[in-house]
Amino acid sequence: MTTASPVSADTASVPIPTDPGGGVMGDRFRALTLGIVSVVLVIAFEATAVNTAMPVAAGELDGFGLYAFAFSGYFTTTLFALVVSGQWCDRSGPLRPLFTGIAVFGAGLLVAGAAPGMWIFVGGRALQGLGGGLVIVALYVVVGRAYPERLRPSVFAAFSAAWVLPSIVGPLVSGAVTQHIGWRWVFLAVPVLILLPLAVMGPALRRSEREQPLPKGAAFDRRRTGLAAMAAVGAGLLQYAGQRLDLLGLPPAAVGAALLLPAVLGLLPAGTLRAGRGLPTVILLRGVAAGAFFAAEAFIPLMMRTERGLSPTLAGLTLTSGGLSWALGSWIQGRPGAERHRTLMIRGGFVLTAVAIAGAALALVPAVPAWVAAVAWGVGGIGMGLAVASISVLMMKLSAPEDAGANSASLQVSDALGNVLLMGLAGVLFGALGGGSVAAVHDGAAGAGSTGAFAVIFGVMAGVALLGALVSGRVRKAA
Repeated sequence: MTTASPVSADTASVPIPTDPGGGVMGDRFRALTLGIVSVVLVIAFEATAVNTAMPVAAGELDGFGLYAFAFSGYFTTTLFALVVSGQWCDRSGPLRPLFTGIAVFGAGLLVAGAAPGMWIFVGGRALQGLGGGLVIVALYVVVGRAYPERLRPSVFAAFSAAWVLPSIVGPLVSGAVTQHIGWRWVFLAVPVLILLPLAVMGPALRRSEREQPLPKGAAFDRRRTGLAAMAAVGAGLLQYAGQRLDLLGLPPAAVGAALLLPAVLGLLPAGTLRAGRGLPTVILLRGVAAGAFFAAEAFIPLMMRTERGLSPTLAGLTLTSGGLSWALGSWIQGRPGAERHRTLMIRGGFVLTAVAIAGAALALVPAVPAWVAAVAWGVGGIGMGLAVASISVLMMKLSAPEDAGANSASLQVSDALGNVLLMGLAGVLFGALGGGSVAAVHDGAAGAGSTGAFAVIFGVMAGVALLGALVSGRVRKAA
């Protein structure tokens, strides 16, 4: 599951459409609603399916040393695409970035599915991230431009609901395809699913573009775009150096750090890295939550395959409980009366996430039933639903109307950075502790010597989540 809900730094100023009456499934909006929700559905299915297929793909491509890079590479290019897509949408409307993003996303799937080796596979995943970042921002701009204000909450709720079905069906379908046809078809078949949403929503999007002409297009913010490029390149170099773990990795590590640090300082609000009270801490916590949870989640199917000998389907289904309970946590934090407990829900969400990550690690003990990991991940989903949704609500509450768009964009940049950095750290730990030499799992064989690597990764990510709980009190401004 992705936590992204990005909007451009300037999308708060998009033209407000007139309200013609009817709902999101009325005659006027039905085709557009079905189309954009279908795009989210396809992206969600791909995300859940990849977690199931990745252990087998890494085994056949002899690429366990790059296992985490296949995930963090996606988020690295997404980071750059988030910034570019927002400015592109503001300049020429969401149609071009949306369709370009879908095309790039599909191309990445084809590259990954046909990859002869792990580095090409990682390149395909990076292309997917580039396309996905363009798409998700454009979709939110479409909602802002095409729908009247009273209908937007219903569309956003549909976006969230679109993740529930893939959380259930994705591991089943992906596991069956991986076992009986081959992991490559998990990637190669998805581009076909994109064609129907394009056909359905294309005419409706063009009509919306004609009815809501853009104001005079603003020029690209070259500074912000350059900072995003620096952050992506810097993060990529750091990840590459982390995979080498030798003296030749020191130069790219130094260059990567020199690029990444000033880029992060420029992209995020002042005081974010030192957890300044109020909004800076809110922005920081989004990246901490996303990074800790998803870095641990990426390694759960691999752990269940190599340490417990589960099939790809059962290993992927371990994550299903998290997808379902995330929706429950989000629903709880939105109930009447929850607002006065916002800080407590953020702290509690981080604590539940830490408990879940540590609980999932119990599956490394042979005497513990494998289903304990699924139960633990259900607890983690509730924690993430509470924390992430509350962080988004608090960000809007702490933002002046004219700053809401910029702060929303910063929230998504923090999300992507958290994923990149903590997923990269997990990859370094996995390689340094012998995880890269884990036995191939495409035949269901148990791994050798990787138990300690998994334990350290889960321990570190649980510690990061607890750190988030400790810092969460700083979301309140000083009296």
